[in-house]
Amino acid sequence: MEREPGMKQRELTPQEIVAELDKYIIGQEEAKRCVAIALRNRWRRLNAAPEMRDEIMPNNILMIGPTGVGKTEIARRLAKLAGAPFIKVEATKFTEVGYVGRDVDSMIRELVDIAVNMVREEHEQRVRDRARALAEERILDILVPPPQPASRKEMVAGPGFFLQTTPPANADSTAETETRERTRQRFREKLQAGELDDREIEIEVAADTVPMVQVFGPLGIEEMGLNLQELFGNLAGQRRKKRRVTVAEARELLTQEETQKLIDMDKITREALQRVEQSGIVFIDEIDKVAARDHMHGGPDVSREGVQRDLLPIVEGCSVMTKYGMVRTDHILFIASGAFHLAKPSDLIPELQGRFPIRVELKSLTEEDFYKILTQPKNALLKQYQALLQAEGVELEFTDAAVRKIAEIAARVNEEVENIGARRLHTVLTTLLEDILFHVPDQVPEGGKIVVDADMVEKRLSGIVQNRDLSQYIL
Repeated sequence: MEREPGMKQRELTPQEIVAELDKYIIGQEEAKRCVAIALRNRWRRLNAAPEMRDEIMPNNILMIGPTGVGKTEIARRLAKLAGAPFIKVEATKFTEVGYVGRDVDSMIRELVDIAVNMVREEHEQRVRDRARALAEERILDILVPPPQPASRKEMVAGPGFFLQTTPPANADSTAETETRERTRQRFREKLQAGELDDREIEIEVAADTVPMVQVFGPLGIEEMGLNLQELFGNLAGQRRKKRRVTVAEARELLTQEETQKLIDMDKITREALQRVEQSGIVFIDEIDKVAARDHMHGGPDVSREGVQRDLLPIVEGCSVMTKYGMVRTDHILFIASGAFHLAKPSDLIPELQGRFPIRVELKSLTEEDFYKILTQPKNALLKQYQALLQAEGVELEFTDAAVRKIAEIAARVNEEVENIGARRLHTVLTTLLEDILFHVPDQVPEGGKIVVDADMVEKRLSGIVQNRDLSQYIL
């Protein structure tokens, strides 16, 4: 059965997907279940009967919840888990057709660019070893030039003519060839061991000959769907230039050149377009900002409803022209999100509402959630700061009471100042650890240890939290 190459973890069940998301995201179980089902349904569609595959449409998701509760992180981790092209866009960046600004088609063009880069990198990794070996042979040709084929000819006089003859190879030339090959092998071993990395050599590499081009008008390069670098590169031809670099630099430059020769860009483009169409994920943030709010009166601005109507065909399924070819959006998964403080999902135009049939509300984070966020995820903030100071040879330790206190303060500030969700932990920890980060390593020697306890947290942060005017600027 044909399988989609873009989904590396295609066999993961919904429960396994949720378990993977749990490693990085605390809480929001309902949202995780929804995206896990959506991802698994893609695998199910690709393994369904061929006559039904094109009929099964993705169930797009609308996430509703305040900032900093994990909406974007869930979508980003889902895409990484699936090995799928992913792009996050903000609905407020787009403008209605007829206005100067970004049109909604640009999100698909950018998604294709991401997919091409992703697939190219995968193909480059496959041929990297071979390209490196070819690059080393080119370096060896410079260090130990290969023997030139015998081309010396002798003129032999005859009666009324001259006869050209080539002297036969003798034992001396054979011995010279063998000696040269042994020398080359010794240099190859030194090159692979890194013993020649600092030696300078002269190599020939491709020159950057693409001219500067300015495009006037409302359309940018990405809107035109043109690859000017490729266009002018083909017109001007591939020019070469000589550079004097170290062997280590030459190895990297020549490996890149050989890699480009070994990969097939046409194949990469076809695979990238297929991956976008079958497994691409577009995350549209702040969609509540383009919802119609008739009760609100503001200055002149681009029609919110116009942006929604421009989004509609993209989400419903249409063809978008990119510089790599036409892309269908029918099976791209769209995840929209918004806080919906001033608007409601029902303020979106009915057609767009219908294209996001799955709605999930994400809950505000509690003090207990903050404690888990600080300690449980693989990329927890406390682990990040510990890794930063470990680079200085200093051990950073947080007592459990200190972590509880940090979570308590973050939750309190969110309630009293402004609820920015888990992002509050960044500001609280930055304020808490500012002095430590500044004084290491000058006042804390390598091999030292710093313990952050509840008293230190209280002393450093309690005054700021109690001063409301100060906390809204610092925290």
